[in-house]
Amino acid sequence: MYKKQMILQKYVCMAALIAAALVFVGSLGLSTDLYDALSRTILYPDYDLEATSVPGSRVYYDMFGFNSAFTKASILLIVVNLSLFITNTHTRRKYYIGNYISVGLSAAASAAISAWCIPQIMNYKSRFQNEVDFKALKAFSKDWGTLYIGPEDTFWFDINFVLFGFLLFTAVLLVINAVLKSKLMKAERSAIGSGKGE
Repeated sequence: MYKKQMILQKYVCMAALIAAALVFVGSLGLSTDLYDALSRTILYPDYDLEATSVPGSRVYYDMFGFNSAFTKASILLIVVNLSLFITNTHTRRKYYIGNYISVGLSAAASAAISAWCIPQIMNYKSRFQNEVDFKALKAFSKDWGTLYIGPEDTFWFDINFVLFGFLLFTAVLLVINAVLKSKLMKAERSAIGSGKGE
């Protein structure tokens, strides 16, 4: 059983790091299409977001603060998940307090960033679909040769939900693995104790 659990912990730690890296990529891509389609529609972005050729296009600029914080948080998440490897959580036969702390930090950080980001991404997706005047955007795109995206073009919003789902899945697996490891260590200590008693 220990051999299977050791294989599991290696792959779970790798998956957690990959999930964090994918969330980082998702944060970078979140406003990519919006930038190409909407950034030039605002006439005076430095001081008047209402002066626009396309009503509702200020959603792109309103996302700046969140998107910047999202990217920084995803970098922090990568660092936290790297601690799984720094503490050898992926290879240790026995876990020590540092291993449990790194697992706890990883799971907590994954849950926290998901709880913070998902509602905001849903809000900005809704604003994009409901506030942008897509007829005006189509005309602007035709006149100025910029990218046109319709209300159905929400790939970067939607893919982030998938990425957060994967991130939360790996967090659950990390916790399950830590619990399993704890039980196996306890069983091993009990077996060793029984052997000494004979």
